[in-house]
Amino acid sequence: MIGHVIPKVVHLIDDTTAGGVMRVLDHLTTSPDLAKDADHQILKVKRGRIMLRRIKADMIVSHLSISWRTLPALLALRLAHSSAKIVHVEHSYTESFVQHNVQSEGRFYLLLRLGLRLFDTVIAVSTGQANWLQKMQLVQPAKLTVIRSYVDLSPFEKIARPKRPIQHFGAIGRLDRQKGFDVIIQAFRAIENPELKLSIFGEGPEEAALRQLAGDDPRIVFEGFASNARAPYEKVDAVLMPSRWEAYGLVAIETLAAGRKLVCSGIDGLIDHAELGAEYVDHNTRVNWRSKIQTIAGGVPDCSLQPWLKIHSVENRKSWKKICNMAS
Repeated sequence: MIGHVIPKVVHLIDDTTAGGVMRVLDHLTTSPDLAKDADHQILKVKRGRIMLRRIKADMIVSHLSISWRTLPALLALRLAHSSAKIVHVEHSYTESFVQHNVQSEGRFYLLLRLGLRLFDTVIAVSTGQANWLQKMQLVQPAKLTVIRSYVDLSPFEKIARPKRPIQHFGAIGRLDRQKGFDVIIQAFRAIENPELKLSIFGEGPEEAALRQLAGDDPRIVFEGFASNARAPYEKVDAVLMPSRWEAYGLVAIETLAAGRKLVCSGIDGLIDHAELGAEYVDHNTRVNWRSKIQTIAGGVPDCSLQPWLKIHSVENRKSWKKICNMAS
């Protein structure tokens, strides 16, 4: 009896900067469960460069950025693999991204319609993002599917649950305008409670500005980049995510897996975490964040792991298996 031959799936990436996308790809290419259904491999390409050689794969998955600069390269990819199944995972663009970054919306939506039309399937990384793609008619409904971003949560599930009242808050991620850490620093400084503490984990272009904003407040500590992904969650009682835009947010599922309180801005893919027990701040302002922090300070985190987290890896595998079956 001839053994079952699994498809070879090549994931294209043009930005290997440490972050959520690379962590998702690392999970895709190292997970023993996902390896049962496909041979997942990563191919690094130069952004916008037209590839002349044909990629030997049963399926190609694009994690590439879509821009006017990269559109010719994406078109060349499609033409060079006219008979292959090509899938695109949209990691970046959301409704709130457009609100904060796009001046000419009509031109931007034209770009996305042209770019996404080149793929057989488009994967949204959250329901919130998928709803926006459909609302703006950026992709045909039959070609759109949702696969929430995922990493191995077992290390976070093993973290000891906090037994003290909530006093130590954390902000975890790249120090970038997107993450909105300036909002919670201002909110935190407006709170007089000397028992509270805010630890900021990460590095990035906004660090100097954020340090200046924090001033001499001894309760606000910049911890730098955490090489151990568990370390920030071990220190804090609650995690704040005041993002201005966010396609999904891996920090959210890690926070909940670690049994910490999670508070998010009510935008984009962060809405997906409501079913897991996340709380939200509408109208992402320092006044509203100040009120929310004061409300939850002193409370006790709900350390019961939500059932949905337990089956998250199963759903992720089933979704990717369904995609990979298209290559057969």
